[in-house]
Amino acid sequence: MAKKGLWILLVSLAIIIGLYPTLYFMIDRKFGLLSSKSTELLTNSFWNIGFYTHIILGGIALLIGWTQFSSKIRIWNLTLHKRIGKIYLVSVIFSSIAGIYISFYATGGLISFLGFICLGIVWFYTTLKAYLYIKNKQIEQHQKMMIYSYAACFAAVTLRIWLPLLTFIYGDFVKAYVIVAWLCWIPNLIVASLITRRFASQKK
Repeated sequence: MAKKGLWILLVSLAIIIGLYPTLYFMIDRKFGLLSSKSTELLTNSFWNIGFYTHIILGGIALLIGWTQFSSKIRIWNLTLHKRIGKIYLVSVIFSSIAGIYISFYATGGLISFLGFICLGIVWFYTTLKAYLYIKNKQIEQHQKMMIYSYAACFAAVTLRIWLPLLTFIYGDFVKAYVIVAWLCWIPNLIVASLITRRFASQKK
């Protein structure tokens, strides 16, 4: 029962945050994370291309990525599973590269942009490895890398959980943002490691 409840929570958060980028097209975009950006940066064409590529494709990856862990979908329609996987792969590749680019402009300076650059590299690497593993029919390794990939993708959710909490604790958005640049994804990878180890032990 608890496992089902956690799954429902994960899917719900993934859908909510996956749809979050639509707000930037519906209301004045200078809210949340963008409220700390300069007008000069917000009018920079290259930064805007990177930003919208990152949030739109990242949102799509978050929205559809959880379906890849549903055994029911794989059993019911393997072709659909593969097609969603390809969409996820393309979305992540472009979103992670764009994310690495805009990380150089992260609020908080060096520590922040190093945190987000590392996240982008991890997300890109684990997703690409998952694809290469399944191409070579290495299913267990593919599944392991997909767990790590989606854990990195889920940083979009954990960032929005941690950031307001840390901002409240420290009373300083910039300080909170510096911390969350690392906190939003490292614990996720630790959880992913625990999950993959549990699966490995069950198969012994």
